[in-house]
Amino acid sequence: MRNKLTAVAIKNTGDGKLQDGAGLYLIKKADNGRWIFRYQLNKRRREMGLGSLDTVSLAAARKSRDKWAAMVSQGVDPIDEKRRIEDEAEKERSFSNPTFSQLTQIVFEAKKAGLRREGIAGRWTSPLDVHIIPLIGQKAVSDITVLHLKDALAPIWKKKHVTAQKALNRIRIVLRGGKRMGLNCDPDMADTAEYLLGEHIHVSEPIKATPWQEIPELFKALEGRGVAAACLQFMILTAVRSNGCRGAQFSEIEGDTWIVPADRMKGRVGKTHDFAVPLNQPALLIVEKMATFSEVFIFPGTATKNGISDTALAKTLNVLGEAGRPHGFRTSFRTWVQDNETATYDVAETALAHRTGNAIERSYARSDLLDQRRILMEKWARFVTGESAAIVDLQGRATKP
Repeated sequence: MRNKLTAVAIKNTGDGKLQDGAGLYLIKKADNGRWIFRYQLNKRRREMGLGSLDTVSLAAARKSRDKWAAMVSQGVDPIDEKRRIEDEAEKERSFSNPTFSQLTQIVFEAKKAGLRREGIAGRWTSPLDVHIIPLIGQKAVSDITVLHLKDALAPIWKKKHVTAQKALNRIRIVLRGGKRMGLNCDPDMADTAEYLLGEHIHVSEPIKATPWQEIPELFKALEGRGVAAACLQFMILTAVRSNGCRGAQFSEIEGDTWIVPADRMKGRVGKTHDFAVPLNQPALLIVEKMATFSEVFIFPGTATKNGISDTALAKTLNVLGEAGRPHGFRTSFRTWVQDNETATYDVAETALAHRTGNAIERSYARSDLLDQRRILMEKWARFVTGESAAIVDLQGRATKP
């Protein structure tokens, strides 16, 4: 039987469960109550709230029950359907006036294809996630003011200025993306916030580099000290950045050449090119020795299944009392080339995967100078190891050192 209840009966009946029929119930308590719809689908009994007696009349409750009952008859679960409708409505609200956190994610998703390793390697959102979103992330972008941005950046503006500038630049990009979407936000607020934060003269401190004259002694001290030390030696011999060396895999070695994938390179034109690195004899020997420890990564990490960590490299240098840092090996190499006039500018810069010349010059000069770099890196290896070795010239002939 349907429609058992009346408005008068509801008013005069005490607390308890009142049944209207066809799955509609009123759970009454004191002067209020709540409507529920009970149904069974796929042999599963479920109970769905339809609102309170204060806001939903008997007639409205019956209409709602009939709507959801019709879905049950079609095999649709009302609770799941209601959740889907609410999620769609939330997405619509979020897109029309998202929070700063939501807009950050929308803009990041639009940009990540053009970022290195889709923004994961550089942790593109990290400055915002750590310093900005905890403070203003839940504010709708239309409500954010210049003062909100200023106050969020103020704690790190002088103490962590480089990080603050990164966060400010990300804010600009996010607000600019919002404006392009037609949202009520102003990217110029980032510039105004920067003005209000005041001038800050940041004196950058270069990464400490081991003087090239001390590299042979350091290389020798690293011998036999484990995976991290071997990785540091490999970095010295190849002049490749930490990220490229730490993630090096045996599958990337082709004869006496190491092909570093584009996603572990920095500074290459377009950041989409693999980079060929000529491996001198000591570097090849390290690869051969490390093959007894791992099948995938040349320098495997102990805590993860990936390559060794930056922390492990730094710790090894600290134990040796070496002030220079891993990235500084590139400076050591480049200074050695310059001081000893070991190679031309183009060869030395290409060995470091740096751009040379302007865009027009690069469009014509597309050689990676691999043969010249191979000679240079053999010379470097002879210096680093202190050993005499034949150098291979461009025609493949052995020459005396």
